Amino acid sequence: MVMSGEKAGGGNGNGSAAGAVGEGAPDPAPVRVSLRERKKQLTYRAISDAAIAMFLERGFDKVSVAEVAAAADISKPTLFRYFPAKEDLALHRFADHEDEAACVVAGRAPGDSPLDALRRHFLDRLDRRDPVTGLSDAPEVLAFHRLLYGTPALVARLYAYQGRSEAALARALGGEVPARLAAGQVIAVLRILAEENWRRIDAGESADQVYAGAVQSAEEAFVQLRRGLEPEG
Repeated sequence: MVMSGEKAGGGNGNGSAAGAVGEGAPDPAPVRVSLRERKKQLTYRAISDAAIAMFLERGFDKVSVAEVAAAADISKPTLFRYFPAKEDLALHRFADHEDEAACVVAGRAPGDSPLDALRRHFLDRLDRRDPVTGLSDAPEVLAFHRLLYGTPALVARLYAYQGRSEAALARALGGEVPARLAAGQVIAVLRILAEENWRRIDAGESADQVYAGAVQSAEEAFVQLRRGLEPEG
């Protein structure tokens, strides 16, 4: 397990997440993207935007994949080439965040511990009101999160995305069993912090009202992680 100062290799970010999920992925160095890849990304976005608009209007369970395909002016088989499951139509933007923690660890400064880098990254995202931290009260984000947390199938699919985040972070930390245990704890902490922030905002508080408590909870969570993952000596 690599939770102190030594450098670990790891995942590679794929840019920012657009739309309702926000701009929460790491900020990697610019990468040349081929025209074909740009077109593919635009198609992903167009299909997902059409799907999310329909899901928000009518509910996830009341919209069929065929209807989404028709709205996006593509065939159903073509849609499934882009999105293997209906749930991915709403959640694929979380894929931009799957290796975010791993990228933070892999790209940290020399001498910076993984926990220090992850803590600083999360606090920065709170300051930016990144929707992935749960700390956003933008109307479109509120609508999306209510769709997400109000749809059991989407919540279940989200856990699969988070499982891949855990696996990527484990690889960045070294890949052995201790690294997998550490990654599981880190990803769980980030999920719980985000859910608590969202819970408070959904109950009527503004992002600004929640911010101070969110920072305090994050600081306490990383202290708890450090005590468990970085024993004295």
